[in-house]
Amino acid sequence: MSKEKTMMAVQIQGDGGSEGLYLGAYPRPEPGPYEVLVAVAATAVNRADILQRQGKYPPPPGASPILGLEMAGRVVATGSMARRWTIGDRVCGLLDGGGYAAYAVIHEDLALPIPEGMSLPEAAALPEVYMTAYQALFWLADLQAGERVLIHAGASGVGTAAIQLARLKGAEVWVTASAGKHEACQALGASRTIDYRSQDFAEVVKEATDGKGVPVILDFLAAPYFQQNLASLALDGRLVMLALMGGIKTEVNLAPILLKRLRVMGSTLRNRELPYKIALAEALREFAWPALSRGQIRPVIDRMMPIAQVTEAHRLLETNATTGKVVLTM
Repeated sequence: MSKEKTMMAVQIQGDGGSEGLYLGAYPRPEPGPYEVLVAVAATAVNRADILQRQGKYPPPPGASPILGLEMAGRVVATGSMARRWTIGDRVCGLLDGGGYAAYAVIHEDLALPIPEGMSLPEAAALPEVYMTAYQALFWLADLQAGERVLIHAGASGVGTAAIQLARLKGAEVWVTASAGKHEACQALGASRTIDYRSQDFAEVVKEATDGKGVPVILDFLAAPYFQQNLASLALDGRLVMLALMGGIKTEVNLAPILLKRLRVMGSTLRNRELPYKIALAEALREFAWPALSRGQIRPVIDRMMPIAQVTEAHRLLETNATTGKVVLTM
């Protein structure tokens, strides 16, 4: 393989442990007719990357096997039918895979411009969590201005994005997070913070709402929170489950779903069809990009690390000690 057609990329060897991640030569992708080739300046670490590394979350058919669901960089080549971007344009975007590499391809309509005043490494922290949060809050839960939303894991990447987007909409935000992360969540706009380690969030919600509950809950824990989530929802409440971090099986009393007319939804974004993701990216851009350009909202970045430290970055995310995103710079 000629040097000109290869690139450096993070690859996996061994049994799925973080120590099996290494940088090595890999075939450089070529843009399809409606794609652009981006020289990646930065990517970010997501829970899905850890699951894929462990063999628990394979990429969709046809997607790059390289880890990485987002990136930011500069366009260096365009497909034969691509007209939206020109060489040198700064873009970021959601990927099916391939972000942990020197180059990545993305459909021209899925790429997003870098908000004004934002660096490429900062922008790498935008696509996955902001698109996930926007979809969950507004397309699935139909959160309205003036409503209250309870966001679990409020200091996570998606959590910090969801707090800001919900406040931008005019909703009231409550979160669960460890006590040491409450101040960060409050700074983003959370009006009530619940320490999941020392407090029963369902009891807190019941007392604070006189038993009425909250209209919307975003959850990542699944099994251990499911019954408490049902108890915490108001009449016609909406629960959106975005991950299964706490487990997949639980015994549950289904009566609240019927009696309170609840809607329980689950969603992943990676396996959505391309037109859906393009429409979602455009809706997010219209809603959030002006506020990002003004500095009114901002991706929360715990730290930036060089791509050579990818093993340490994965280990860090697995400790649950981070607030916001871990960004990998090329």
